[in-house]
Amino acid sequence: MSSSGKIWKTGWRLLVCIALLGWIFHVIFLNEGKAAAERQGIDWSQLPRMAQWKTGWTHGPEELWRSLALIPPAVFALSVVVMGFTIVLGIVRWRMVLRVHGLDLPWSRATEITFVAHFFNSFLLGSTGGDLMKAYYAARETHHKKTEAVLTVLVDRLIGLWAMLLFAGLMMLPNISLLFAHERLRALAVLILGMMIGCSTVVGLAFWGGLSRTWTGARTWLRRLPKGEWLEQLLEACRRFGKEPFFVSRTLGVSMVLNAVCVLQFMVLCWGLKLNIPPVALFVIVPIVICISAIPVTLGGLGVRENLYVFMLASPAINVPGTSALSLSLLAYAGSLFWSLVGGLVYLMYKEKHHLQERELEAVAES
Repeated sequence: MSSSGKIWKTGWRLLVCIALLGWIFHVIFLNEGKAAAERQGIDWSQLPRMAQWKTGWTHGPEELWRSLALIPPAVFALSVVVMGFTIVLGIVRWRMVLRVHGLDLPWSRATEITFVAHFFNSFLLGSTGGDLMKAYYAARETHHKKTEAVLTVLVDRLIGLWAMLLFAGLMMLPNISLLFAHERLRALAVLILGMMIGCSTVVGLAFWGGLSRTWTGARTWLRRLPKGEWLEQLLEACRRFGKEPFFVSRTLGVSMVLNAVCVLQFMVLCWGLKLNIPPVALFVIVPIVICISAIPVTLGGLGVRENLYVFMLASPAINVPGTSALSLSLLAYAGSLFWSLVGGLVYLMYKEKHHLQERELEAVAES
């Protein structure tokens, strides 16, 4: 892709991100402005639109800051630590994926690469953009299994998304009454179930196949595609995961623990903000938001995530103030940004070292 194409691709997503954030801040600030006007005995409906906007953007930021400041520093620090555990569990799962193809990456190196990927996740597309960097570094760790190394990153992300979708689907069962009462959540739940079916189909075809048995010309057609031999090699590498005993069950188990820890981070933040949200509701809302915000629409999923939390939590069925729902989302994102900054430091400290290692691997490959 040309440089102008890359700029355009990133630019329009940045504009969408800004538009979504601007929209949700504007709506919430107008609500805060209306509440402030009513406290002063002013008829909000009689104010000109520009006066309403001015009132909202005068009182709204103050209320948002007041809401953010409600959380004690120790509680926020605890949420950041909990967020860190999700990264550790992600490293555990990725090393399990790597070992299927005989790539035994040391803990220290896997941790470095994961933190660097987390850093780039904050600035690239969706919440999966850092996987491009992760795949890049993983391929540099070997000179004879580069395809398999890149594939492990894709498979790790696929299993993570699949597990989160399954987790959200399972958590709908104890939230049946909430789904019936919450029209917005019900609509998103239908979307998640559709994504779960689609992702399960992709996992089944990738790990266990079956298409070539019903369509005998599938492999011939695949070889005719651009880089067809590489795609066939990739497909064969995928089959290894389906043949590995207990691989799917073990990685799903780690993923389910990771998903529960993600929800735990929000429970800690709700406790700090004194939000009365039923924990069982968080166990379905949080994974739904994570799955949808992973779609590469905006930079780092920013804007999509905030709108979704306000969209669901501020509804009458849960009745959390919009400002508080936005604060919850921003604080959770701040915890992720903390570890992104750690990843940025790792990237700066070890960048030259990584390039030296790459030259060493290339020298080995040429000898």
